[in-house]
Amino acid sequence: MTKNNMVIKQDQVQIGNITVRLAKEYEVDANWMGNDISAHQLRASWLRLSQDDLPMNPRLVGKPGVGKTTLAVAVARELNYPVFLMQGTSDTRPDDLIITPVITEGKQISYVASPLVTAMIVGGVCILDEGNRMSEKSWASLASLLDHRRYVDSVIAGIRLHAHKEFRFVTTMNDDSSVYDLPEYIQSRLNPQIFLDFADIETEARIVRYAVPYVEENLLTLLVSFLSIAHKYDETYSVRDGIQIAKYAQRLRSLNKELTLPKALKTSVYSILGEEALKYFPADEQMQNDNNSSRPNLRPV
Repeated sequence: MTKNNMVIKQDQVQIGNITVRLAKEYEVDANWMGNDISAHQLRASWLRLSQDDLPMNPRLVGKPGVGKTTLAVAVARELNYPVFLMQGTSDTRPDDLIITPVITEGKQISYVASPLVTAMIVGGVCILDEGNRMSEKSWASLASLLDHRRYVDSVIAGIRLHAHKEFRFVTTMNDDSSVYDLPEYIQSRLNPQIFLDFADIETEARIVRYAVPYVEENLLTLLVSFLSIAHKYDETYSVRDGIQIAKYAQRLRSLNKELTLPKALKTSVYSILGEEALKYFPADEQMQNDNNSSRPNLRPV
C-alpha cells in the first residue's frame, strides 16, 4: 500500500494515477427536538482540545425510531460539517466500506468511494447507520481508521487513504436482538456510548406535530397518550411509528368525515403496528368521552 497525494476536482479525487468518484452528500433535513443532553454529549465527542488531539468515535445506542440518525445529522449540520450517510447491513463487505470497482460503458474499471471514504477525504462527518448489523470482518477493515492511525487500506485500488483532520465518525446501533455482537477491539474504539431513550409525551407531541403539521389536535393527544402508555409497558413503538400512524389516521378522516377520531386512530394503529397494539385502547365510546380531556384514559385491556 502506498500513501498518495490527493487532488480533489468537483465530484472526484485523483490519488496518484487512480481517479476515484466521490459519494454524494446526504441532503435530507434533520431537526433534533429530543433531549439536548444527548446532543451535548455528541458535540463533546467530536471536540478537539489541541492540535494533536483526535476526535472520538461515538456510538449512538437505542431502540429503532428514537432519533439516533436525526440527532447525528442535526449536530453535524449545526457544526457546519458536510454529512455522508452509510447504511450498515449484514451483507456489507469491507470493499463496500472503502472503494468499490465498477465497469464503465467503455468496459474500463472505475473506482467509487464509499460515503465513509468520501467523508474522510473532504473532512466531513460519516454516519454509519445500524453499525451492529455488520459482521466483524467488515468492522476489522475500519480498525486502523478508528484509532490513532486514522487511515484505511483499499486492497482493490492498492492505496492507503489517510483521513482529513476534520473527519468525524459516528455509528448508530439498535438495541435489539437482530444484530451482531461487536468484538472487544472494535467496541474499545467506538466510545463514548451515548444512549437514547423514548422522549417524554410533550416532546413526542412536538415531533409528531412538526412532521405532520395538519394533524388534528385531539387526534395528536390520543396518539401521544397511546405511545406514552406503550413505552411504560416496554413496547418498542416509537415516535417514528407515531408519525406514520398520524399520517394514515388523518388521511382516513379526510376521506370520511363521519369517521370518529378513536376509530381512525385504532384503524391506523392496527394497520401499522398490528392487532397486538390495540390492547392499549379502551372501547371507542370511552375514548370518545375522554377526547375532551388533555389525557385520555388509555390503558392496557
